[in-house]
Amino acid sequence: MNPRIESLEKMIDSPRDGALLRFSLGNEYLKAAAPQQAANCFRAAVDRDPQYSAAWKALGKALAEAGDAAGAVAAYEAGIAVAEAKGDIQAAKEMKVFARRLQKAG
Repeated sequence: MNPRIESLEKMIDSPRDGALLRFSLGNEYLKAAAPQQAANCFRAAVDRDPQYSAAWKALGKALAEAGDAAGAVAAYEAGIAVAEAKGDIQAAKEMKVFARRLQKAG
């Protein structure tokens, strides 16, 4: 296993566990071409911090890579709502583009 993933996995359920740890672990799984594991981590990140727009965006990407276009669109839509509420206009725009591409491809 990837040493970075191993290191992050060891921190799960420790005092350092949280949205950022799960987000970081998800990114490592994406780099390792393991989109389903990445999606699980990003989902855990947004469960811990529903206002984490970057995690919503990453969840959409991971689900799309895992072949779950409908799940990816749903994640992007949730992320767009969060990003717009926070004033994170760039993230909202990016997620709108990604969601549209998936909807057109479907």
